[in-house]
Amino acid sequence: MPTNTPAHQIRAVYDERTITVYQAYRKEIARNAVKAQTFVAPFKIDRMTWIKPSFFWMMYRCGWAEKPGQEHVLAIKIKQEGFDWALEHACLSHFDAAFHPSYDAWQAQLPSSPVRVQWDPERDLFLNKLDYRSIQIGLSGEAVFRYVNEWIVEIQDITEECKAIHALVRERKMEEAQALIPKEQVYPKIFPSVFPAANFQ
Repeated sequence: MPTNTPAHQIRAVYDERTITVYQAYRKEIARNAVKAQTFVAPFKIDRMTWIKPSFFWMMYRCGWAEKPGQEHVLAIKIKQEGFDWALEHACLSHFDAAFHPSYDAWQAQLPSSPVRVQWDPERDLFLNKLDYRSIQIGLSGEAVFRYVNEWIVEIQDITEECKAIHALVRERKMEEAQALIPKEQVYPKIFPSVFPAANFQ
């Protein structure tokens, strides 16, 4: 069913200082991250890592923590200033005429952008596609270093909570499941490099 939600909008759990993003990993990475309250080996800092503010999209991506290598879901509180820095230094991962004046302009932006952004269909409680999108943020190079060493405030393993919600969904106890979903709100900031010009009209 169509909604009035803009196609490109950041929705997240946030407070005055932090914003929550999600990642899913195998046990060794997740366990060490929770213990250290940042990412340490066997996490590889030299690889791109994707953070997701949308709980439902994370559940879609990891299959409610049942996909191999994604059995542990982490809720990571990071500083808003870090999240904003990432999007201020971001470039879309592919050319899109709604965002870029030309293909050449997009190509010119790529080398100086340590952050990649994708907008993928948001999901509902059954993980079905919705008619608006959710942002995925890929951090590489300087952005990963800042993420690991400067931005992270708290890491929690929320795997059991995710499984409890999934069990309620399977039992069609939708109101109970919905009551456990993190309460996301519209993040009020707009970043020109990853939002279409229509968002400014």
